[in-house]
Order: sequence, then C-alpha cells, then structure tokens
Amino acid sequence: MEKFRWAYIGSGNIANSTARDILRGNHKIVSVFGRNPQKTAAFAQKYGAQSFIDFESAVNRTDVDGVYIATPHTSHVDYAVRAMKFSKPVLCEKPVGVSVSDVDALVNTAKEENVYFCEAMWTWFSDVALTVKKWVQGGEIGAVKEVVINYAFPGIMMPKDSRVLMPETAGGALLDIGIYPITYCYNLFGFPKEIICRGRLKNGIDISETVTLKYEKFNCVLHMSLCTLKENCLIKGEKGTVSLPAFFHMASKAVLKNENGRQVFKGKTDYLTEFTRAALEIKEGRKESAYIPFEATRNCMLIMDECRRQIGLVYPFEKQGV
Repeated sequence: MEKFRWAYIGSGNIANSTARDILRGNHKIVSVFGRNPQKTAAFAQKYGAQSFIDFESAVNRTDVDGVYIATPHTSHVDYAVRAMKFSKPVLCEKPVGVSVSDVDALVNTAKEENVYFCEAMWTWFSDVALTVKKWVQGGEIGAVKEVVINYAFPGIMMPKDSRVLMPETAGGALLDIGIYPITYCYNLFGFPKEIICRGRLKNGIDISETVTLKYEKFNCVLHMSLCTLKENCLIKGEKGTVSLPAFFHMASKAVLKNENGRQVFKGKTDYLTEFTRAALEIKEGRKESAYIPFEATRNCMLIMDECRRQIGLVYPFEKQGV
C-alpha cells in the first residue's frame, strides 16, 4: 500500500511529536508550512519534507492526500477552511476552535466542499477508550453511579510566552487539557442534563476547573488544572468499576472489575493509530469520521462554552470583537 502523504501546518511541539510517531508507519510528510522560515525548514529537513512560507504552495499540491493542522487553536479555523477550499481532507488538532461558532464554520465548510474534516482527538481513535466504551455501554459494571476524572499537568511552570499561558492564543486549562475529560464523558454518556463549572482565573486565563456534568442518575466530576500533575479515571457502577491509571496521555491500560473477576485490556493510545485510522477513512471516501463525528466535536465545544460563561472567561480577541 502506498504511503499516505501529509501536508503539515505548523512545526512546533505537537507537530514534532506526531511526525516522529507516524513516520514509523505507512505515512509520509511531503510539505510543511510555517510562519518561521528557519524553524519550518529545520522541521522539513528532519522529516524529509519540503518547507514553504506560502500556505497554498504547501497544501494545494497533487501529492498531498491530507492536511494536518498543528498550530495554536486560535488559527485553526483559518487554516482548516483554506485547506478544505482546496478540496483537501483535514485532520485538525484539538480544540478545533475556541467556540461553537468556530466548529460550525468548520463543519459547514466541510459539508459545502464535500471534504473530510476531523478533530485530532487521539483518545477516541484508540482501542483503549473504545474498549472502555464497550464495557460501560455493554452493562459490564451495571448502571453507572459515579465518574471521577482527574487531568492536570504543571503548565503554570512553562515560559510565560507559551501558547498554553497566553490569553491571546486562548490558553488555559479548559481548552488545552479540559477538553480531554469532557470529551471522554461525552463519548460515553452523551450530552449532560446540567453543566456546573467552578474555576480559577489568573493573568487572563483559567488555571483550574472542576466541571460537573449531571446526568439522569449520576454525575461526572472532572478536575483539570495547570498547577499540579495528576491523571486517572474511575467509573463506578452497581456491579463493578472501570479504572484507568492514564485515560489520555499514552493510555495503555484499562481495568474492569465486576462479579466475574478482574479483566485488563492493554493497547496503544498513540498518534500513529490516530493518523492511520483517519487516513483509512479518507481513502474510503468518508467525509465525516466514525470515531469523532461532527456532533461530538460540536457538543463538547458547547460544554466548554458554557463552562467559560459560568466562570467569566473571555479572551482578548473576543473582547475586541475580532
């Protein structure tokens, strides 16, 4: 099988992480666009691609099968829409934008151009999360009673000009890391009946939140923070539990405990699986991912929009009406 050929938009940390992983498989990076010529050229040389300082030259090529967008999320809509207007399938890093209006713009463009668009949420391309979903929805632990997910990393210690800490790039805990536990609960249980968010703001961004997603008979309590280091997930049911020591970051194990004993599923949560499955969907002619449908991306953004509303988080470019 021929290698799937990607155009990369961006050459920062996440671009490097994905590139190292996917080149172990049946993928090739043929071009890369970035605003910093030196950085872009270095990335291209490292991964065997051509570097461009012009977006169209990097994307609108016959040897590009798909476009991967790995820039700060405030620029995702612009780049993704431009790529789709060249009839190029797009895999776009999370979050795909900063509000539901951004998601609508992207989905509408994908439909108008009849081209594939997908949020790059590696969790739900992974067999680990998909197995958890099968266990929970298949009744292995009975009726769900309680869900607690923690995800935190000490982002507050990063340089002040990091996109994670800058209001101008919609930095903060919610959009950068909170999207993972929110998406996890949504994919298991759907849209909640009620959303309650309590958060802490500092220097124009949110540095921590506790988000409670209320369902008919149980709550999902999600803790996210840039101030500490923690990651785990526990789903309690009437007949047992499902636990993950790591539900997102390189998640490789899920544990089911019920009346039949203890069962461990081991698998990979990695970029190679994500890119391979997205590439296969594109080759099959799909326009919407079966792993991450448009509705999931939109509803998770709706939840985050409501969280921002409750804690009063408004980014500078929103205040300016830009």
